[in-house]
Amino acid sequence: MKKILLVFLMIVAMLASGCAANQEPGTDTDATGVIMINAEDAKGRLDSEEGIILVDVRTPEEFRDGHIPGAILLPVDEISTNAETVIPDKEATYFIYCRSGNRSAAAADQLVEMGYENVYDLGGINDWPYETVTGDE
Repeated sequence: MKKILLVFLMIVAMLASGCAANQEPGTDTDATGVIMINAEDAKGRLDSEEGIILVDVRTPEEFRDGHIPGAILLPVDEISTNAETVIPDKEATYFIYCRSGNRSAAAADQLVEMGYENVYDLGGINDWPYETVTGDE
């Protein structure tokens, strides 16, 4: 009986460590499959990887007032109607952000429900210590 319990515990430990080993540093996954990423790790990846798409889910006015360079605008209330047009590749990597993190969390969850596979919640631009730009570009 002790051997069976020991084997069971070893299997559970291996499975748990295997999942943690696949986790990227500075990230955490929520129950819906959205991956949380902090500003430092996001900046590092944006600087070193190609193909990551930044999605600002705030209003057009907020976007014009300041956004992360290279971000595209997809207001959270337009995701259900415009996501597949604005961000059609469901296998691409998306970093989603808003002002404080509330809308980005809702938007990221919605995108995962729509079948997007690599969705990261960057949280709010308020926590972004790096460059921002103003205007529509």
